[in-house]
Amino acid sequence: MHVNLPEKRYYSIGEIAKAFDVNQSLLRFWEKEFKEIHPKKKQGGARKYTSEDVANIQIIYHLLKEKGLTIEGAKKQLKLKNISEDGNLVVIQKLEQLKSDLERLKKNL
Repeated sequence: MHVNLPEKRYYSIGEIAKAFDVNQSLLRFWEKEFKEIHPKKKQGGARKYTSEDVANIQIIYHLLKEKGLTIEGAKKQLKLKNISEDGNLVVIQKLEQLKSDLERLKKNL
């Protein structure tokens, strides 16, 4: 899944939820379940996600929603191999980016 977010230092939970088409409550749940997601929290409790958090959420989303793993299965997968360095995922992300770029070019023709 290609996430279409502007280049920023921090993202709100609403921006992340909209980009991944999930509820904010699901992101808060994943935050409790996966140690890889650790947004900064402001005094009022507002979460601010970094681009590293977004990348980790993208990996977790891929494991849970696209591959259909359970929470425990995704945790094991993350522990067994560092999936962020997995060549297949990187290639898939690049291909999805290329596809969206080509579709945009086709639309502009």
